[in-house]
Amino acid sequence: MSVLVLGGYGAVGRHLITELRRSGDIVLVAGRDPARADVRIDLGESGLRSYREALDGIDVVVNASGSEDPRLAQQAAAHGSAFVDVTASTEYVALLEQSAPAGPVILSVGLAPGLTNLLAAAVHAQSPEPIDIAVLLGAGERHGAAATEWSYRLLGRKFRAEDECVRNYTRPQAFELPGRRRRRLFRADFSDQHVLTRDLAVRVRTYFALDSRIATLGLSLATWIPGAAGMPHGFPLPGSDEWTVLARTESGLTRWARGRSQSRATALLAAAATRAATSVGPGVHHLHNVLTLADLPTGAGVEIGTVEPTMRQ
Repeated sequence: MSVLVLGGYGAVGRHLITELRRSGDIVLVAGRDPARADVRIDLGESGLRSYREALDGIDVVVNASGSEDPRLAQQAAAHGSAFVDVTASTEYVALLEQSAPAGPVILSVGLAPGLTNLLAAAVHAQSPEPIDIAVLLGAGERHGAAATEWSYRLLGRKFRAEDECVRNYTRPQAFELPGRRRRRLFRADFSDQHVLTRDLAVRVRTYFALDSRIATLGLSLATWIPGAAGMPHGFPLPGSDEWTVLARTESGLTRWARGRSQSRATALLAAAATRAATSVGPGVHHLHNVLTLADLPTGAGVEIGTVEPTMRQ
């Protein structure tokens, strides 16, 4: 395939480029820096002219830039290209769904949403009950600017779920995480819970924490401070690059996954979605609509496991 990767030299993009080229795909790195990009594209320019000009002959566009502009998917469709986006923003996902793109668009591509969607679909297929999703990310990993900004942007904000407003980083829930002690995680506005509640027709809630208990406590306290989302950030946090995600039904059936480097894991999911993108029809598809856990590559540093209800402690 011929693949154009927006933000190809970023935290996720550079891993994605390596993965796709390893498989023999023709990959073009797109960005504003001509020293690092194969194709210079400025997504901030009026009319997206440089982006449109780069689409000729492209089979799939992957947006790993952090830019949340529905026109990117629309322009890709107009040129006959499929579109894959690694965004985690609930608002952006909703905009893309409402835009009714004329070409294939795959969303929920990453750890959460993404791998969490596949885990939830797997437990739902075996036991169609309400589902809780847990997302534990390494506070010590150097994430991309967009991912960091997204985490802080949630502070103090509320989202609607189950006909009520929920403040981010509140309403803790305890989870038994594989290889770790029992942890309290907090509700957060990940788009997976909204999409899965609709698609699976069961209640799905997503809970979030950093591997650093101190950093997680800081988020849960700061969310009550007026204007906290605008406070200076970017300072290093204690923690590792390890991550864990799981989906747990009400009866305790759990599918989990864990590994190191959120950025690399997101790139692996994005690569799998990119390979599937040309075989799906027009419209918006989420990762669980086109892939299952069995479609993920083995031996790629992602460990997957199951806890049966009778084994839950």
